[in-house]
Amino acid sequence: MLETSARLLKLLSLLQTPRDWSGTTLAEELGVGVRTVRRDVDKLRNLGYPVEAVPGVAGYRLGAGASLPPLLLDDEEAVAVAIGLRGSAAGGVAGLEESSVRALTKLEQVLPSRLRHRVRLLQSVAVPAAQGAVVDPEVLLAVAAVCRDHQRLRFDYSSHDGTASVRTTEPHRLVHTGRRWYLTAWDLDREDWRTYRLDRMVLRIPVGPRFTPRALPSEVFEGIASGGYKYQAVFRVHASAFAVGDRLSSTVAAVEAVDESTCLVRTGSNSLDELVLYMGLLGFAFEVVSPPEVAEHARTVAARLAGA
Repeated sequence: MLETSARLLKLLSLLQTPRDWSGTTLAEELGVGVRTVRRDVDKLRNLGYPVEAVPGVAGYRLGAGASLPPLLLDDEEAVAVAIGLRGSAAGGVAGLEESSVRALTKLEQVLPSRLRHRVRLLQSVAVPAAQGAVVDPEVLLAVAAVCRDHQRLRFDYSSHDGTASVRTTEPHRLVHTGRRWYLTAWDLDREDWRTYRLDRMVLRIPVGPRFTPRALPSEVFEGIASGGYKYQAVFRVHASAFAVGDRLSSTVAAVEAVDESTCLVRTGSNSLDELVLYMGLLGFAFEVVSPPEVAEHARTVAARLAGA
């Protein structure tokens, strides 16, 4: 009986992989005959799992059911899910914090002690970033849908200085920087690529017609690093572009090599203190290339720290 139960769990785990499984392949994975696989599939169906037959290949797939089946995760998957839930519990999408905490509590109750230790170890040494603006989950899902379906999107938008406008776009991709959600899109009125913060958008429904996606140039992501902020700055860092890029996400800063030991970093922030201190904490010598107010503020912060 225990052997049969273990085999059913393994079969369910295999079927949760998004692919079609032939009866022969499942038999090889389980170390049994094809007839045994058929009987085990019937047992899963009797337990309420929607195991569908795949015509033509004498195979099976797990369909969508009326209720969520138990998820079977290996050690690495379980740790990854727990870490993701901790990040979601910290905020970022309105209304998901409480749900994430509940899901995380359920997961940690069934984690083996060795995995709980790994999750808590990562939590103890990770420093949470400052929380960014919160996004309405309905907005997030709606924008994700039009990106997937290549449908035009109109929305009211408020820029960082409070200027309101109506945008008509061809949405391309969602980008999460760790603090904020952005949409990269082709602005039809401005005839150029733009990035928009989702927390500043009010969608106009219904959405527009379908479109053929354009090729997205790499420099659009540089706009996410600095665009939409009150201050955009350029720093000359005395370290290789590889060393600096290893510490900075492409959605936080754009790194451009000058030579083997120098690079330019383009980034942005709504706070002069954040800009200067962020660069200072990288651990490399640097100079402010532009703008002048960032250079002046760097001198002010340096004097403040020296006085401490």
